[in-house]
Amino acid sequence: MLIVKKFGGSSVADKDRIFNVAKRCIEDYQAGHDVVVVLSAMGKTTDGLIAKAKEVNPRPSKREMDMLLSTGEQVSVAMMAMAMGSLGVPAISLNAFQVAMHTNSQYGNSRLKRIDAERIFTELENRKIVIVTGFQGVNKYDDLTTLGRGGSDTTAVALAAALHADACEIFTDVDGVYTADPRIVPDARKMDEITYDEMLELASLGAKVLHNRSVELAKKYNVQLVVRSSLNRNEGTIVKEDVKMEKMLVSGVAVDKNAARVSLIGLKDEPGIAFSIFNELAKKGINVDMILQSIGRDNTKDISFTVPGTELQNAMDALNAKKENFTAKQITSRENVAKVSVVGAGMATNPGVAAKMFEALYNANINIKMISTSEIRITVLIDEKEADRAMKYIHDIFDLASN
Repeated sequence: MLIVKKFGGSSVADKDRIFNVAKRCIEDYQAGHDVVVVLSAMGKTTDGLIAKAKEVNPRPSKREMDMLLSTGEQVSVAMMAMAMGSLGVPAISLNAFQVAMHTNSQYGNSRLKRIDAERIFTELENRKIVIVTGFQGVNKYDDLTTLGRGGSDTTAVALAAALHADACEIFTDVDGVYTADPRIVPDARKMDEITYDEMLELASLGAKVLHNRSVELAKKYNVQLVVRSSLNRNEGTIVKEDVKMEKMLVSGVAVDKNAARVSLIGLKDEPGIAFSIFNELAKKGINVDMILQSIGRDNTKDISFTVPGTELQNAMDALNAKKENFTAKQITSRENVAKVSVVGAGMATNPGVAAKMFEALYNANINIKMISTSEIRITVLIDEKEADRAMKYIHDIFDLASN
């Protein structure tokens, strides 16, 4: 049996936790399984590297940031191999070059194209535990690239798919996937299972348990995931295609505080304007989520949308550079906003979910700025300071703690 195990930064934050992870991996190895381990950088290493970079250059190039940030995972995999060696188990650490994890050239948020698995298979045949750097790859220029925050999850799922692994386990500092962030909603309930689609929505909308692109890959290649804690032996949450028939209307509530709103005011009301705006953002690799178009006066219209807060400055620079082309009278932005979402596969065939969500926000006296919906989710944009309270009220009105 071939098992891929991924451990996050908090799971390898210090010597004791490194040895805890090493021993858990060795248990499977000694049971006769082949084991591939994917690691994130230790603890808050990545945050520390970002802070150091900004001391030198407030807006460093994305290529150089990738060169810097990729060092964090290299430290953690080497330390893990050393720990396993000290316990008498053969292990080898491999970085993105040595595995050959090929990506495109979008620095800071690259996408995996293919993985050359020969080196890993060779090391497994020699009965070694293989420890691979998460979060990173190599592009056609032989430059290091990174997959975006949380990208180690994507590395693990991609490896599981490429190696045709029998299991893919994602270890974190929580017991599994909860109906809401248990640090904000104390009575949030851990789910035994959740569909790929629901998990993808939750991950995309702020739930930090899994990287959203890892869920996309898992669904595409039918890699069944188990999310569990590295700190205890509790059963986790299984992420798979189908779950039990009797599904709840709403599976969970998510909050994304890394959001900003951009508004273009006084646009000409004519074909092609929206295309020119969003095409310009697409060329810069900026993701857009919620979009609202309203009719103004004198044959004008306004368009508002949300972007990740970390991309706000890039978005504003791109739009202001083409302001005359867009015929915008004014381009404004607002930070300190948050997206709050409810997700559930049962929503598509059950009316009244939106009304119930809006009732919760009304009861909390929280104003809604934008609304976006799909078959399995409803998202609202509100003031960031109200986000945690909104999550609690919504979680309570759907009685998610007791289902």
